This record gives sequence, structure tokens and C-alpha cells, in this order.
Amino acid sequence: MKWANHKLVTTVVVFAGTGNFLYAAYSFFGSVLPDRLEGKPPKESKAYWKWRSKHRQNTHWTVPYLAIIAILFYLHEVGVLQDLSWEIAKLPIFVCVGALLHIIEDGICGKVPLIWRKKKIGIKLFRVGSSWEYFISYTICVAALYYKFML
Repeated sequence: MKWANHKLVTTVVVFAGTGNFLYAAYSFFGSVLPDRLEGKPPKESKAYWKWRSKHRQNTHWTVPYLAIIAILFYLHEVGVLQDLSWEIAKLPIFVCVGALLHIIEDGICGKVPLIWRKKKIGIKLFRVGSSWEYFISYTICVAALYYKFML
């Protein structure tokens, strides 16, 4: 999925789910984190295909992001993170939510290591950059906003 669609879909879905613009903004930054952590693809053809063969590996594995969220919620539950520290902890939580949504979004246009790091799963509903990608992205956004404001 193109970065613009990752940012749009993630931000709209988080806002529709939480009603909180700040959480949506945090998630916006996380929406491209897995790809940013991989770095830019090289321009030279041979190097590009080597980079591409490693694309959607460790940075697209859900477990580290889920672990960060779980640890922060646990620290809140046991009383370590309260008041201001809990509000500050929501930044990494929603950045991780954005990264998780990125991974799910990539899982509908290819394969990602969802649960097991070495086993990729997913479906290919569309080719990245195609008009179907934009149609599906906008449809998800409309459905999320419908859910938020009409139900």
C-alpha cells in the first residue's frame, strides 16, 4: 500500500474507533513506521531486488508492537503509569497501533509475518498503486466514518 493510503486509512480508522484526534495523530506517525525502519530502497536494480526480498520481514512482525502495548497497559494496570505518565505512554501505544494497522493493511495487498516471524500470511486484493488500492482505501475510510457518525 502507498504511504499516503497507509496514513489516510490508519488515521481515519483510529479516529473513528476512539473519537480522539490526538490518538489519530499518534497513529498517523506509526502508520509508516514499519517501512521507515527498513530504510529507503536502493535505486540500483540488483541492490533493489536484494532489499525487496527482505521487505516486510522483522519490521512488519506484529509481536514487538503488541508487546510494547501490553507492557505499557500492564504498567498502567499495576499503578506504575498514572495520570501524566499514562497520558505520555499513550504516544508509543498509538504509534504502535498505527504500525499494527500498517501491517494489517499490507496484509491485504501481500504477505506479512503476522504471528510467526518466519511465516508470512496475507491476501493480495490489489496491486500497490492501482486504482483498486485507492478504491479499497477510500471504502474503508467511508465505512469507518459511517460507523463513527451514523451508528
